[in-house]
Amino acid sequence: MADATTQGAQGTGSAAGRADTGLVKGLGLFDATMIVVGSMIGSGIFIVSADIAHQVRSPGLLLAVWIASGVMTLIGALSYGELAAAMPHAGGQYVYLRESLGPLWGFLYGWTMLLVIQTATIAAVAIAFAKFTAVILPWFSASAWIGKAGTFGPWHLWFGSLGPYHVGLNRQNLLAILSIVLLTWINTRGLRMGKIVQNIFTVAKTGALAALVALGFWFATSAARAANFTDFWRHMGWSALHPYPPDSPTQMIGTLTLVGVAMVGSLFAMDAWNNVTFTAGEVRKPSRDLPLSLALGTAIVVVLYTLANVAYLRVLPISGDPHAATVLGRGIEFAADERVGTAVAQVIFGPAGAIVMALAIMVSTFGCNNGLILSGARIYYAMSKDGLFFRSVGAVNRRHAPGAALVVQCLWASLLCLSGTYSQLLDFLIFAVVIFYILTLAGLFLLRWKRPEMDRPYRALGYPVLPAVYLVMAVFLEIQLLRYKPQYTWPGLIIVLLGLPVYGLWKWASAASEK
Repeated sequence: MADATTQGAQGTGSAAGRADTGLVKGLGLFDATMIVVGSMIGSGIFIVSADIAHQVRSPGLLLAVWIASGVMTLIGALSYGELAAAMPHAGGQYVYLRESLGPLWGFLYGWTMLLVIQTATIAAVAIAFAKFTAVILPWFSASAWIGKAGTFGPWHLWFGSLGPYHVGLNRQNLLAILSIVLLTWINTRGLRMGKIVQNIFTVAKTGALAALVALGFWFATSAARAANFTDFWRHMGWSALHPYPPDSPTQMIGTLTLVGVAMVGSLFAMDAWNNVTFTAGEVRKPSRDLPLSLALGTAIVVVLYTLANVAYLRVLPISGDPHAATVLGRGIEFAADERVGTAVAQVIFGPAGAIVMALAIMVSTFGCNNGLILSGARIYYAMSKDGLFFRSVGAVNRRHAPGAALVVQCLWASLLCLSGTYSQLLDFLIFAVVIFYILTLAGLFLLRWKRPEMDRPYRALGYPVLPAVYLVMAVFLEIQLLRYKPQYTWPGLIIVLLGLPVYGLWKWASAASEK
């Protein structure tokens, strides 16, 4: 399907590089790579290792979880490079699903991104920004309510318990909302303004994470060496069984299943690598720079994340006492508020470490959200161009930014900030995200079969073996999450399925308006 919309997105436009759609081709290789790196590095790497450690309770398995997630992410990025180079249009993954599986699947992806994946991630990262701001400025407390609508739940459903959700406005989520509004305003000022902010904050936070890695390697502690490296591969083995959940051993699961279930946090920390594809219509040399930025950006982050966890293991014992008075006594597993990065900084810098790490994470989350906000709006813009969203969302403002799409995204993400905590906003994400990664990789195979004549400036590295490996790993992960974390998976699946009647109503309304 090569309709007017996609042709316009591919055109070069005026001498200034303006595409026929009104979007400006202003992103080079460095800019695109900074979107990949900046969208991936947020707050997750500083937090989620505590939960993973609590589940696996093994230094070797902790690294195995991060390495498995890194392998999946790299294969996904290398495979998406083919689709990005062949279809360099605004909307990215939405376009790939539309072209390979049909408009319904593209709509379901855009619907889920708007309703929960992109906007809930923006909300969660904004709350993380506000949470770490409160370390420096305690006035921004989550307990300081400005107006509370009430507490809803917990609801005990057949697939598990949900909630409780404390809904309302407090000083912490007020700051989160203000940060979303500010970044949205910056991006309505045009692509140039958005990419400048992205580049500055990405370079700063990448340097900060690299510095944390270097310091962790340099300031290794004897307690960590004794606890983590004397029996590094404990609990590892094909036949080894592990109690699950860890605190209530009602069932035993194998090592591979445990790694799969524990990958939720690490996959979230590595997610958003595909966001650069949403801005494909604004990349100057998409056939070269999109595959390169995906490969370079994900490789940088996967290496940094793996080294960061090695650094954690060199400074903190993997397990400890949740009631211990010291950060070394609590270890990675029971780090206060799961802030592993902060605990490492406190060991290295003393009491000032909490402030140092809070500043680093504030920079990291602010830059992360800029990338998410900049790129996410392009999905709803592309849907509108296809007649699958409000027509006004498909317009650009006088600075050639999708202003209406940015505002819609801002409003919904701000509302989500009122609905729960950081962890609750993330509960439903990964299962839904991986569903669409599976569908898109399946679409890669389908397009090779259906449209062999398609121009493919870059072909997926290791095809068909590596994409098939990704699909096997992803399907295995989804099955294990359905079995062992149903309270997180079924709601995400239900949200996707709710898009079916919405799609039918939208098509019916569109057909009726044309008569």
